[in-house]
Amino acid sequence: MITIQEILKKAIAAGASDIHTNVTMRPIMRINTELIEMADLPEITQEDSKRMLHDMVGDAKYAIFEEKRDLDFSTKLDDGHRFRVNAHYQRETIGMSFRAISSSIPELANLHLPEVISQLTELPRGLILVTGPTGSGKSTTLASMINRINNNFKHRIITLEDPVEYALENNKCMIEQREIGDDCPEFASGLKHALRQDPDIILVGEMRDLETTSSTITAAETGHLVLSTLHTVNAYQTIERIVDIYPGAQQNQIRSMLANTLQAVISQTLFKRIDEKGMVPCVEILLCTSAVRNCIREDRVYEIPNIIETSRRVGMQLMDHSIMDMYSKGYIARDEAVMRSSNPAKMEKALAPQKTIV
Repeated sequence: MITIQEILKKAIAAGASDIHTNVTMRPIMRINTELIEMADLPEITQEDSKRMLHDMVGDAKYAIFEEKRDLDFSTKLDDGHRFRVNAHYQRETIGMSFRAISSSIPELANLHLPEVISQLTELPRGLILVTGPTGSGKSTTLASMINRINNNFKHRIITLEDPVEYALENNKCMIEQREIGDDCPEFASGLKHALRQDPDIILVGEMRDLETTSSTITAAETGHLVLSTLHTVNAYQTIERIVDIYPGAQQNQIRSMLANTLQAVISQTLFKRIDEKGMVPCVEILLCTSAVRNCIREDRVYEIPNIIETSRRVGMQLMDHSIMDMYSKGYIARDEAVMRSSNPAKMEKALAPQKTIV
């Protein structure tokens, strides 16, 4: 009889980042972006799925899953390896997706991120957003930023996560991690009460709806440093997404609030490394200078890419700048650099070998 412990231990030993189970299929693991069948394991049955899920979550949460047909939670192996999990129904059978979470929080300096991100952890207040598609390393970047704060400053930090991923240990900071569903019912209510718990820093796992977004920005307005995420691919799209969440009559007001509170947008995506096994992030960085704040306030966010382009000396960079940098260091393949740039024709020309004039 197959167990979830057996599946996950084999996947971790193989270096997988994600594991997927579906009925009538063998488990599938993702290693450096490639999906690989776990050929030495049997096909999963519906009875296997029910038993494995129930073993992980217990009666109460399993009942919630049967009602909602979706459930987010975290689980861990006996050896301490942790996973973020989504269980769901598809074609009336249970599927599960696991994301492996590192047992140790990497240092910011080891993530190949620009130095300016370390400097952002020293800000006393405002809103910092880390954005990107699913699986782009947002949670790791945020955990590393919080870890740097924890190692260097005395603050009270409250995190609201769905679910809790990295387990943060108190060092110089006092840290409370609240899991949505277990420790509080939802992000918005958790934020409301967090403001009464004397925080210096609040981490919000995701700004996923109007109520959470509004509460997050309010927390930043009231003098706290707030970090959160969005599923957007660049800086100006991030600002547009936040504004578009609000009804039309409120959009001018939210532009003004965002212009006053936003400190930075870090948009990232992961590339497969060619120099060694693993992944490396390419990152777009927007810092909220007075010019950027004016663009937000006056609904001229389309000008932001040009501001980033001309402000590299202060730490800003477009995604394509980062892609070119990672390619020049020999970390990523030329074809992928071209294909995933915002302007492939321009990138193709920029990466073309320079002809030597004799």
